[in-house]
Amino acid sequence: MTLVPRIKVLGFWLAIGSFIGLLSGSASALFLVLLEWATLTRNTNEVIVYFLPVAGLLMGWILHRWGQSVIRGTNLVVDTIWQGGPQIPLRLAPMVMLGTVWTHLFGGSAGREGTAVQMGASIADGVLYALKIPEKYRQELICAGVAGGFGSVFGTPIAGMIFGMEFVVLGRLRYRAFAPCLAAAIVGDWTCHAWGVGHAAYPVLGDLSLEPILMGKWLVFAAAMALATVGFIELTHLIKAHLGRWVQHPALRMFIGGVLVVFLWKVVGTSQYLGLGVPTILSAFEEPGLGAQVFALKLIFTAITLGAGFLGGEVTPLFFIGAALGSVLSGVLGIPVEYGAGVGLAAVFAAASNAPLALSVMAAELLGIHVLPHVMLVCFVAYILTGHRSIYSAQRVGLFKSSEIPEQTETIAEIDSPQKGGTSEGKVAEDASN
Repeated sequence: MTLVPRIKVLGFWLAIGSFIGLLSGSASALFLVLLEWATLTRNTNEVIVYFLPVAGLLMGWILHRWGQSVIRGTNLVVDTIWQGGPQIPLRLAPMVMLGTVWTHLFGGSAGREGTAVQMGASIADGVLYALKIPEKYRQELICAGVAGGFGSVFGTPIAGMIFGMEFVVLGRLRYRAFAPCLAAAIVGDWTCHAWGVGHAAYPVLGDLSLEPILMGKWLVFAAAMALATVGFIELTHLIKAHLGRWVQHPALRMFIGGVLVVFLWKVVGTSQYLGLGVPTILSAFEEPGLGAQVFALKLIFTAITLGAGFLGGEVTPLFFIGAALGSVLSGVLGIPVEYGAGVGLAAVFAAASNAPLALSVMAAELLGIHVLPHVMLVCFVAYILTGHRSIYSAQRVGLFKSSEIPEQTETIAEIDSPQKGGTSEGKVAEDASN
């Protein structure tokens, strides 16, 4: 291929990626405004939390009636990128947006990344079909939608680009999607800011040398993050599996989950575990004495909320869990508290999503470049120690974390099934880049 055709191909990817970024960034801006309204409304009228079970009942009935695809969430996006299939319904974007706002309004403990990722993917697939773009470009465009949604909702465009390339297949980056993901993430972030929507400001960390003793402390730190990640994934899946077996209708499952969250809310006597929990995340950078129960309670609140089927993502609650645990460990290990909170913030989600590179870069975008060697070490070690688990059960395995000879499998869920003998078995899936 000569230079001119290559320029045309690159121009196509940048143009279509920018268009997807414009749309996904606008969707993220609207979503963040609604989310801020829901949080403010709940904080000023906490009596509304008592209605979470009823809100879950109504949401579950609506999803059962009109939103079966919405229930599958990010796993639908992963499956579509991997194996094709029907168009991701355009109604997914408004339904998941409003459903997540509904969850937060009534006090469910959830995040926002899953919503942004699903909205971006739905928008990108809609663009493909509306503009009659050839089907062979579909996987890259959906990855661009994911990048645009992730990058714009957190204000971290480079991490968004990498996440769009990294999260589908464990252990492999989808380089063919580089140009559209980059364009979508950057333009999505610009667009979100152009609408006047900002993001939480995190402290910029100062320089800290990565010396041998500190490296040893980070290895212990990473092991603790991996344990927290395993606990979150296993508890969420356990709740989802048992509720799904005992209660057939999603509306009743959400009602039960809502009752449990309200009960725990009254038992602990504080609202800090409801919603996103951003104030606690920020306080973790300054308070080494948060207490071990803080991260554990957020883990339980979030596992119940998401395990019962409420809509929302996992990122911000996992930021909370990692930052709170990191703040506690900083006092135990003698690590500066701001570094403990900052590295922990990224490490738990990095391990839970099998996206250590994206989250390392995200930490650098949020906290400054000095954190990069520290967070990269912890994220990758926690990623390895977590094993073949994921909050996205449809995630494919492109490269196993161990050298064991695997049996044939395709998804994280299949590797981790009892029939396969746990997470140590399975077969490396084909490279999704083919």
